[in-house]
Amino acid sequence: MHRKDDYLKRLRRIEGQARGLQRMVEDEKYCIDILTQVSAMTKALQSVALGLLEEHMSHCVVQAAQAGGREADEKVREASEAIARLVRS
Repeated sequence: MHRKDDYLKRLRRIEGQARGLQRMVEDEKYCIDILTQVSAMTKALQSVALGLLEEHMSHCVVQAAQAGGREADEKVREASEAIARLVRS
């Protein structure tokens, strides 16, 4: 994983956003304001997911494809399933 520190920084920020959302709900803040923050947090998580997917494709899948055979098929299948999950979410 080449950008581990970047991912960890982003995830810590997202963790802070989640705590902020909890406080907003506890304090019964305006629903639209909470939804706006949920949307921001969702986009942040999607950004992390897309970065991880790009890294997986450019390293793991490429290396497996170069090796060929069963491992290549497995890595492509894994990547396809991951993309499908992201599209559905």
